[in-house]
Amino acid sequence: MSERKDDIVIGRVLAFLERHWMVLVLAAWMLFAAWFLAKGWSTALAFGLGDTDDNMRMSQARALLAGQGWFDLRQYRLNPPFGADIHWSRLVDLPLAAIILLTRPFIGGADAERTAAAIAPILPYLVLLFGIALTARRLVDPRAFLLPLIAMVVAGLANSMFMPDRVDHHGWQLALLSISIAGLADPKRVRGGLTLGVTTALSFAIGLEMIIYLAIAGAAVALFWVVDAGERRRAIAYAASLGGGVAFSFLVFASDANRQAVCDALSPVWLSDLLLASALLLVLAWLSPADWKKRLALGAGAAVVLAAFHALAWPHCLTRLEGVSPEVYDLWLSKVREARPIYRHGWQTASVILALPVTGLIGWTLLAWRNRIDADLFRRTIAAALPAITAFGLLFWQTRTGPAAQVLAVTGAVAIVWVLAPIFDRSSQPLIRTLGVAAVALIGFGAVVPLALQMAPAKTTTKREVQINRANRLCNFIGSYRDVGRQPKGVVFTFVDLAPRLITVTHHDSIIGPYHRNGQQIVDVMRAFRGTPDEARAIFAKYKADYLLTCPDSSTTTIFRSEAPKGFYAQLSKGEAPGWLTPVPLADKSPFRMWRIAR
Repeated sequence: MSERKDDIVIGRVLAFLERHWMVLVLAAWMLFAAWFLAKGWSTALAFGLGDTDDNMRMSQARALLAGQGWFDLRQYRLNPPFGADIHWSRLVDLPLAAIILLTRPFIGGADAERTAAAIAPILPYLVLLFGIALTARRLVDPRAFLLPLIAMVVAGLANSMFMPDRVDHHGWQLALLSISIAGLADPKRVRGGLTLGVTTALSFAIGLEMIIYLAIAGAAVALFWVVDAGERRRAIAYAASLGGGVAFSFLVFASDANRQAVCDALSPVWLSDLLLASALLLVLAWLSPADWKKRLALGAGAAVVLAAFHALAWPHCLTRLEGVSPEVYDLWLSKVREARPIYRHGWQTASVILALPVTGLIGWTLLAWRNRIDADLFRRTIAAALPAITAFGLLFWQTRTGPAAQVLAVTGAVAIVWVLAPIFDRSSQPLIRTLGVAAVALIGFGAVVPLALQMAPAKTTTKREVQINRANRLCNFIGSYRDVGRQPKGVVFTFVDLAPRLITVTHHDSIIGPYHRNGQQIVDVMRAFRGTPDEARAIFAKYKADYLLTCPDSSTTTIFRSEAPKGFYAQLSKGEAPGWLTPVPLADKSPFRMWRIAR
């Protein structure tokens, strides 16, 4: 009798929570926001902007507020006076610029930027939480919406994209991806199609990082229609909103540079592909023959037409979308840590990243098995699972897919807890009930691995690793740039990964950051530090550089010293500076070395 009363109480509580699920998601976001701000407060106060792209995003927003054209995204403080070609769009600049504009009259420009850098990254997290809660409600159970919010506590890599000072576009891409999957999982076909079409268009407006997952989602909508003619309403809504949305995004957000036939952003290439795909799907869904075999034949024919169009119209976009030369790849891109596969990282790092995606795959399998009886629910489950499976596989290509892999795995993790925890909860033994439910939650959410690693002996850090980590940290610290910023304004020749920070926190200009469209500048910087002093001087003269700035012992220097042990940087590190370099006095504890270049 007591157990029956407990079940009634629990049922009433769950029903109450289910009725107010949106309020609870909002409350959860506020708790996450408080956690993120508390964790990153010191970084925000120091204007940390630890990633090169975060610094560049702030510089882009500044340029917009200073009057640079809406469609002109060149960064003129790199490679002056020509500027650097940045392949982004203005969409993500908007919340950052808006917060700066709103707060600047009250707290001044510097604090307004600090405030914007702290708040802006947390805003898309609310969108992400709604997306994963919706997917859990639609595929697992309407009452399961709280579980994905709990799962996000252990999604460390994904959460890092929303921390204060992470002002780049990755958080918005993850947020839109979560809504896209929720749209794919939506049982209401028109609403689901509209949701997926709009979020796909907005995601393309920001960048192409999610193109593989969005292509899978679009193909799933087409296959829904092949299997069930009743899905034509979803297909029509998706095709219409995708076509209209991508046309709007191109007209409003595509930069001047992106109006050329480039492969790495929303350009005429992807605009034409998506418009053609939308038109083909719209026509097929409108015709919608009764025989599924005819629908399959028409769908396959449309896919062939689309593939042929892309191959014939844009053959230069059939390989790597960055379009970098072999030299740029060898000298720079192959050295980018996040572009390496997961197995090239340490086992501890790999284990933490993989924990949630692995349990997510198991959970997606369990969920598909449970939902197999309902054909419509089963289709939507499989469609939502495919991007998660793909993201897991892509980790073995590039680790940068880790945040998406964790977000997409959340629904699978929720399924493990929702399906298996009640089995233990029904036990008559309190110990089994408690430990069983706890074990299912810890394993299902992928929390076991990070907890185990915390209890494991800490990895021994070598003296050299301590030096490198210290240099990396200090050469990003804003206070370290004080003496550099006191020098008369000039063009500073420095490492590719230092330039965005330099132009963000000082008045100096620089040569180039890690932006692949500027391959010649990247190659020149790499050659200057690897070549002879005479070759370096010729490159400095080419860019009319006034200063040379290095950060001894930073990660970049390890590459120069190991791959060019007799090169220009290796000589500088030994104190063998040529006579045409005059040392610039900096503070004794400065992590930098700076010289004025004689022309």
